[in-house]
Amino acid sequence: MLDPATIVATPAPGRACGACTLCCKVYDVPAVESLAGQWCRHTKAGRGCAIHADRPDHCRAFHCLWMTESWLGPEWKPDRAKMVLSLDPVSRNMNVQVDPGQPKAWTREPYYGQLKAWAASSLPMKRHVLVHLDKATTVVLPDRDVPLGTLTADDRIVMRERMGSRGPTFEIEVVRGA
Repeated sequence: MLDPATIVATPAPGRACGACTLCCKVYDVPAVESLAGQWCRHTKAGRGCAIHADRPDHCRAFHCLWMTESWLGPEWKPDRAKMVLSLDPVSRNMNVQVDPGQPKAWTREPYYGQLKAWAASSLPMKRHVLVHLDKATTVVLPDRDVPLGTLTADDRIVMRERMGSRGPTFEIEVVRGA
């Protein structure tokens, strides 16, 4: 299993978290006993991390896509978008961690249209756009969204392409791990 603390992403020039701390709410971080959907106890609203100098390697190594990718506009900064984008280092799936306080944020424009476009461009590479709200996951497809429920680290998402009278359609199945 890949350790997130060993993957260090570098911020793009001119990018800084500033007052944004949404990653401190939407991810499980066992090293600080933080659960997804709840603010980490070390988060200081509008100021950042109270243990920044001593934060765990997991937190130290993480930068969201807005931080690392200068092509993402200001509307994608997590504290504005109400979601945190990241790429899975192994599958290269795009993960969209939604603020549970704003559960419909990903369905608003300009976000939803862009997620659909990314989903369409990801299909040929057999990659997915996955929206996570608390522990529930939804896969975004160009023509629809498919709720998958709660996934475990051992579960696999399998996509099958079917040719229909209106062109290709995609079936999604979760293959449960052992």
